[in-house]
Amino acid sequence: MRVAPAAPLVSLLGLPLFLWPFLGLPVPAATPALALAVAAVGALALLELGTRRLDARGLALLAALVALDTALRLTLVQGVGGFNPMFFLVLCAGWTFGPSYGFLVGAFSIVVSSLAESGVGPWLPYQVFATGWLGLAAGLAAHAAGGPGVGPPSRASLLALVAVGAAGGWAFGALMDVQVWVPAVGGEGSDLWWRPGLDTGAALLRFGRFYLATSLAYDTFRSVGNALMLLLLGPPVLAALARVRARLSFEVVRP
Repeated sequence: MRVAPAAPLVSLLGLPLFLWPFLGLPVPAATPALALAVAAVGALALLELGTRRLDARGLALLAALVALDTALRLTLVQGVGGFNPMFFLVLCAGWTFGPSYGFLVGAFSIVVSSLAESGVGPWLPYQVFATGWLGLAAGLAAHAAGGPGVGPPSRASLLALVAVGAAGGWAFGALMDVQVWVPAVGGEGSDLWWRPGLDTGAALLRFGRFYLATSLAYDTFRSVGNALMLLLLGPPVLAALARVRARLSFEVVRP
């Protein structure tokens, strides 16, 4: 399965949101951050449409997956610990349809579900990229494993996706912690919080302590939940998505 470089490259637009605090710079304001997220998702969608990797059938399926994922998120808005079932479908979509599609499913699911629950805030751009990167990572892992296949996943493929889901649970939490790890949220007088002018090494050390003290146990619920859902529900869902992918790629060629 050929992986187009569009998704990884376009998604890199989100890196400044997460890296600026470690470079001694202030965290970007909410409005430019949201504009950056919208621009990245829109640019990727236009690239996929322009290269015909995403046609009308793919768009219809994208809308259906986003609707299902929104429903999954809304069933458990706050989650159990850090776990929410929405990540399951993002990971499965990325594994089956590729990194670009996985990124779009994750990003649009966050936007639509946030609008549905009136959960739009300064955290939204970070959620867009962090969730999109989960789908992208699943797509890249499928490519590294030789492709998603045409039927139920092999044991090795399923375990590879489970590993991505488990690691993604902690990675998502760490990425989301960046947008609360600033003086505006609190923590004055503590050596855990970000301060202007910190060099990269000191900032990373503070953030590591902050994550271990405040988020590791919480994010473990997400990591374990992702792994369990993929182990229990992954095989039938991945097989169903593989059949959909086969039908979407079917074409009648006239002589």
